[in-house]
Amino acid sequence: MTVALILAGGRATRFGADKAFAMLHGQPLVAHLIACLRPQLSQIAISANGEPSRFSAYQLPVLADTLPERGPLAGIAAGLGWAQAQGAAWMLSVPVDTPLIPATLLADLSPGPSVAVHAGRQHHLVALWPVSCLPALNDLNDAPGDHRVRDALALCHARPVTFIAANDPFLNINTPDDLDRAAAGLR
Repeated sequence: MTVALILAGGRATRFGADKAFAMLHGQPLVAHLIACLRPQLSQIAISANGEPSRFSAYQLPVLADTLPERGPLAGIAAGLGWAQAQGAAWMLSVPVDTPLIPATLLADLSPGPSVAVHAGRQHHLVALWPVSCLPALNDLNDAPGDHRVRDALALCHARPVTFIAANDPFLNINTPDDLDRAAAGLR
């Protein structure tokens, strides 16, 4: 079984507001991702710090980071722990600021472990993670030093999967201008 994790724990310093609730064509970004992921996966959780009740309308588990200083790696670890508790073998991760993901993302990334690539750029957080890599990820998070998501992907032996599309399906919305570009991409 595969589950999904929407990573919404970032500080959004460049955007200036909680990106999960930035409006795109009348819906929050988080709603776009849930709508795309629901037909692909039966179980979805949200990784987010702060008040979890802000996501209550979506009736999904909200997982807080136990190691917030580790950034997205903490979210991935929390998600893998949740996935393991659900009896899942795989977890698909997607950042909340990538609302243009393909409707076939899980199938496209299967078999895992894998990570999405578009136009030569690896999108580290759009990945299919084996739950079995949780102990190695926990060891990485416990080790001193600055660790990146790409380090964790290497530990899991994730293979790159290239997506061919005119527009980047993994466009990160980091600024209001990026939100405008995403709106143009959904037309």
